[in-house]
Amino acid sequence: MMELQKKAYAKINLSLDVLGKRPDGYHEVRMIMQQLELSDRIRVERTEKPGFRLVSSVPGLPTDEKNLMVRAARLMFEKFSLPGGLDMELEKNIPVAAGLAGGSSDAAAVICSVNELFGLGLSLGKLQEIGVLIGADVPYCILGGTALSEGIGERLTVLPPCPPCEVLLCKPPFGASTAEIYKAFDSLPSPFHPQVDAGVSALRKRNLRDLLPAVGNSLEEVTAGKLPVIPEIEKIMLEEGALVACMSGSGPTVFGLYEDEKAAGKAGERLKSLWPDCFTAVTSPRQESGF
Repeated sequence: MMELQKKAYAKINLSLDVLGKRPDGYHEVRMIMQQLELSDRIRVERTEKPGFRLVSSVPGLPTDEKNLMVRAARLMFEKFSLPGGLDMELEKNIPVAAGLAGGSSDAAAVICSVNELFGLGLSLGKLQEIGVLIGADVPYCILGGTALSEGIGERLTVLPPCPPCEVLLCKPPFGASTAEIYKAFDSLPSPFHPQVDAGVSALRKRNLRDLLPAVGNSLEEVTAGKLPVIPEIEKIMLEEGALVACMSGSGPTVFGLYEDEKAAGKAGERLKSLWPDCFTAVTSPRQESGF
């Protein structure tokens, strides 16, 4: 096999609880991660020529070592002394720097592609061990579906799929530095902690309504303080029938969960008139076979 094409799926954090900073500088977290059907498309081809070449559909997106795809490729080749190199293409559909794990998912796709292209036969657990060396979200992106994520993101427990619902996403045209958000979080005197265990219980009962009180994000207070547009987006989503609205990751993307597809579409049109980067997706039960 010389070439593979894969989808790299976005995620949202149904619950994101930051427990505190560890001695190694990372933060201990507990998160309910949910895969969406929204995805980037990745093509990876083996080459005889050494090195890693990446072409992206997004102008200005780094295609060197600053890109997690290139870092993931280099890590796999060095770790397993692989010959030659890779040509990679990225069709970017997940917004950049949005809190949706687009970069981590792209890296996960490369790790899994190299495993298949070179017949390494690595287990899911081994792939995840490699993934965490690239980023805390990468092990989850290799797994996909619905999962409880603990530690820095490397300890994963598979959960029953989220009950089907429409997910409306809105990304304001502002960035949010993950490092700065976590640093500011550490200074909060009394941070918010969502009910992660209640969310896990609701998922195991396959009850969407019981899940709603558990949807929350410890980091939202910090990001919303810097970007007041976040609560504005949430307010519009709720006015237009969202069951719940919340920020994903360290932001700035906000998601709303809807039972009614038409209501989600109406809310999306209203939000698009203010912030163009709005789109709907649906929850996805599992990654495609082989990822």
